Amino acid sequence: MKFLLAAINAKYIHSNLGIYSLKKFADARLGQEGQGSAEEDLSFGTTVQTVANPTEATQTTASSAGAVQTVASSTSHPVNIELGEYTINNQMDLILEDIYRRKPDAIGFSCYIWNINYVRELLRDLHKVLPDTDIWLGGPEVSFDASKELEREPEVLGIMKGEGEETFAELMEYYRDDRKDYWNIGGVATRNSEGVIVEQPVRPILDMSSIPFSYGNLSGMEHRIIYYESSRGCPFSCSYCLSSIDKSVRFRDIELVKKELDFFLEHKVPQVKFVDRTFNCKKSHSMAIWKHILEHDNGVTNFHFEIAADLLDEEELELIRHMRPGLIQLEIGVQTTNPETIQEIHRKMNLDEVRQIVDQINSFRNIHQHLDLIAGLPHEGYESFGHSFDDVYAMKPEQLQLGFLKVLKGSYMADMTEEYGLLYKSLPPYEVLSTKWLTYGEVLKLKGVEDMTEVYYNSGQFRTTMARLVQEFERPFLLYESLAEYYEENHFFGISHNRLARYEILDQFIGEMFPEKQAYYRDYLMYDLYLRENIKSRPSFASDQMPYKERVREFFQGEKTQPVYLTGYENYDARQISKMAHAEVFSDGTMVVFDYQKRNPLTYNAKAQVVS
Repeated sequence: MKFLLAAINAKYIHSNLGIYSLKKFADARLGQEGQGSAEEDLSFGTTVQTVANPTEATQTTASSAGAVQTVASSTSHPVNIELGEYTINNQMDLILEDIYRRKPDAIGFSCYIWNINYVRELLRDLHKVLPDTDIWLGGPEVSFDASKELEREPEVLGIMKGEGEETFAELMEYYRDDRKDYWNIGGVATRNSEGVIVEQPVRPILDMSSIPFSYGNLSGMEHRIIYYESSRGCPFSCSYCLSSIDKSVRFRDIELVKKELDFFLEHKVPQVKFVDRTFNCKKSHSMAIWKHILEHDNGVTNFHFEIAADLLDEEELELIRHMRPGLIQLEIGVQTTNPETIQEIHRKMNLDEVRQIVDQINSFRNIHQHLDLIAGLPHEGYESFGHSFDDVYAMKPEQLQLGFLKVLKGSYMADMTEEYGLLYKSLPPYEVLSTKWLTYGEVLKLKGVEDMTEVYYNSGQFRTTMARLVQEFERPFLLYESLAEYYEENHFFGISHNRLARYEILDQFIGEMFPEKQAYYRDYLMYDLYLRENIKSRPSFASDQMPYKERVREFFQGEKTQPVYLTGYENYDARQISKMAHAEVFSDGTMVVFDYQKRNPLTYNAKAQVVS
């Protein structure tokens, strides 16, 4: 019997921790962990399969301490659990073709707001080409209205609700034992023998330490983000978040966590992203992990954590201060700086402490900080959001992420739609359209601000220019609002602009807004351009460098003979060095040399030095 666990991810670089965890837990329960494993790369993702030994049919139960006991079963079928990962960018026909060729007896889809429409499209066609294949769904997008989903999708046999490990493992036991009374499985919604939908309650939460490590072979995942969890649940009750429903925060045994982190470090995984909702809600846990990765730093792996900045104390900050640049990055969900909104969404946050902590971490110059805002929250109109933007912008994060409220099934926010005058899209991802405080037209304006923030701030490609340009405006938000209006007026939105075009558009914007300062800003644009890349095609506004050709040539010859600015190029001649580095002479005659062999590990910018 073959069961395919399928994930349709948002991007190729992502991986789906959920299906890896389901497979590992079920393999342990069935007593077939590690048997017959094989992995192969596909053009659209990684496929992993484990086949049970057909000569050793087993049944397992888990004790309260997490130990696995194996009991012989008289009548059973070998169970083969496979994983298939795809992305929403793959053509649905190719995914359907791959699933068809694999001929699973049953398939389970992991469902989220970003992929549920793709899953529904697939399962309807899948039932036509594989009519005898059982179709199961699971995940947050189908857990809260499982019966309605079964009514809407008659091709679906059942839905696994809530935490899936125990439920999926028991389902595999049913398949192994050829049982069809799935409606008796805890945490499952399905039809009984008479076709009536039966919905069992969600199972009790799991002991985190009873779940096997999700990874064993990282083949095929060299260029993907590895997701990892050391805790589940959240101590906070933010009204827009599903994590607020599960207030029972559980932590994985710290010694288990350390061993698993060592696995990532030994394999020099590029990035491990912790999915813990508030990683530092328990100091002893977060400190133990941070100390471990600091002491065992391999110089390569980056760890991403979502934290509450105002919970950090001096001991934690002192530890962070000593980390290698790029060892960790921090995501901090500010969401809003409007006090009334903070109170209304049941969020606990000391904004003054957040400012102080973010500023202190910035002073270390070794941590990438990613700060989030959400548009569409109650009591936050357009002007209020603009001031929240200004407040967070002043904190100088490496990235300022503007998001829009998603009204998630099962959340408190969904219950308050009438009171808030909250209108949102009927289809996933259920994004806000308007509220009592924010019109749809203002939402569209904020979409433009979001685009401009992504291009001219979060890309990191215009930092020097934007740091000066923002001073021309009364508030930072007004700069990005003006940029969005300029893009709208000139029909620049909806076009895939290359990097040079973005520089040229910003130059045109400056020329229209501040014509007397355009030449001044062109120097900064060229500086930013060469900070990131030794680009050969120059923008239309670039100054002519021919008058400085001899000066530049003599500089590189001098560096070859007696290096002052460019060390580490001893094996190259002057002409080769001039191609590997770049020297630019600006309007005031200043020469700056850009060294691309010495990049900042946080910004990836070249080392830039003024040549005296």
